[in-house]
Parts: sequence; C-alpha cells; structure tokens
Amino acid sequence: MDKNRKQNEKTASETYITNEERKQLLSALHCRLFWVGQHIPDYVEFEGETYPLHNYVWELIQKDELNPAEKSRIDKCIEIISAKEKNDEKELEERPLTSEEARKLYHETAGLLRAITDLKEIESGAFKEKTRHFQEQFVNQRIKDAKLWLEFVKNVSK
Repeated sequence: MDKNRKQNEKTASETYITNEERKQLLSALHCRLFWVGQHIPDYVEFEGETYPLHNYVWELIQKDELNPAEKSRIDKCIEIISAKEKNDEKELEERPLTSEEARKLYHETAGLLRAITDLKEIESGAFKEKTRHFQEQFVNQRIKDAKLWLEFVKNVSK
C-alpha cells in the first residue's frame, strides 16, 4: 500500500504542466508588477559563461555616479541577460515541463526581468531618483507621525 502511494506521488510530481498552467505562467511574466517578491539570481549562466549578477547589480546601486565605461558594461550585461531571459521564456513556452521545473524556470525568468529593469533604471538615473523620492516621503511621514503623537500626548495630558 505504501509503495503505491509513493508511486502515485512520484507520478504526480512528474506530471507535465497543462497548456492553461503554461499560459498563466507566461501571462504572469508580463503583468505590471511581475517583479514583486522576485529575487535577482546570484549568478546567470549564458553560453557557457557564468556571471555574478546579484552582486553586480548591488555594487551599481551603491555608486553615486556611473562613468561611460560602466554604462557600456551595463548595456552589455542587459544584452546578455535579455538573451538568457528570452531563451528561458521560450523554454517555458514550448518545452514539456513538470510543475517543479516550470516553477523554477518562471522564478529564474522573473528574476532576470527584474535585473534588466533595475539595470536600466540604474543606468538612466531613475533608480537613484526613485530612492531619493521614497526616502523623502518616508522622512516626511515620520515627521507627520511624530507631530500627531505630540498632539495626542498634549491632548491626553490636559
């Protein structure tokens, strides 16, 4: 009996995704907030080469300004990642995949798309601008909250 259960579990895990599941995954990659909760892969492997993607993006985020050579390197990196992402998406679209394989491929592809988006924003300066804007909003909200608390304490102590 236990052997049959294990065999059924194995069969279920080896079952390929349906066309409907495939369409849902592909559609999710192209929705507006696909990147929410997605992690940039630590490394990306493409055409036999391994690139340290996560650390590279993090190092760029930390820089105040980019020189022309760094911008050129970002363009090359975006080109490499885009090619890898297109390959992954084609696999997700065409290759028979188990649920687990499809899930892993989806998250890898979404992480690559997030890296491409982040790199484009870093290169254009939009990333720094969004960060600055967020920090301003955060500080202003903290000031507003502190004033509300002071007002509350003042009213309570009357």
